[in-house]
Amino acid sequence: MTTQIKGNDTSTFGGNIDVTGNVITDAPSFYAYGSTATSASNTTWTKLIADTEQWDTDSCYDTTNYRFTPNVEGYYFLSANYYMGNTSSSRTCRVLKNGTTEVLRGSISDGAAGIGSGAILNGLVYLNGTTDYVEFYMYHNAGSTISTNTASYLTYFSGFLARAV
Repeated sequence: MTTQIKGNDTSTFGGNIDVTGNVITDAPSFYAYGSTATSASNTTWTKLIADTEQWDTDSCYDTTNYRFTPNVEGYYFLSANYYMGNTSSSRTCRVLKNGTTEVLRGSISDGAAGIGSGAILNGLVYLNGTTDYVEFYMYHNAGSTISTNTASYLTYFSGFLARAV
């Protein structure tokens, strides 16, 4: 195993440096949201259009396909939320790994007409750092098509490397 400590011409290292396991200082992290609303049909799983990045430290988030494919193997903490106004329906969200396997799910069913609310999820997911990717989907049963709110703090998909393998 090779351990690399990055410094510059004015860096000073003193004392002992103990490294156990993998140390990654430039760990992948992203935060994406939709600059345009996602229209979600009634009782249909719909991928969130998160086409705008607030940050993407390692260029691992794809703003065209709305997916995160990290370049470091490990366990990633993912967080996602979507908000739809004026609905009293049940709302559910999930993260799919590699397009088919559900790895996280969140829901809420207490929204009242005129108030609106969304669904949120958080959790750890293992990703191999080469081919694994994750995408965020939403679902509701409001009876008609409803669109998400585009505020970056209400409808988003984010994640970061919690532990490298």
